[in-house]
Amino acid sequence: MFIVLLTYTVPLDRIDSVVDAHRRWLDGCYAEGVFLASGSQIPRTGGAILAHQVTRARLEALLAQDPFAQAGFATYQIVEMEARKADPRLDFLVE
Repeated sequence: MFIVLLTYTVPLDRIDSVVDAHRRWLDGCYAEGVFLASGSQIPRTGGAILAHQVTRARLEALLAQDPFAQAGFATYQIVEMEARKADPRLDFLVE
């Protein structure tokens, strides 16, 4: 499982110019079954994604297709984790 932290590198007006394309890209990653959750950081300095059942190499390839990445509007920090305990509703995450 991975937690991905996006940090914007440009002003929000430039982010907003590609946010619709970014959301369509997210939809594709959800349809593929890779993303479990995503959203904006508060304050809005970037975003966060929870991904699972994907290799790091495949995740990196997906992130490279994000319109934010292609425009150079964000950087990505990937944190890999192995869930050892979870709320019963999230038992499927425990390996």
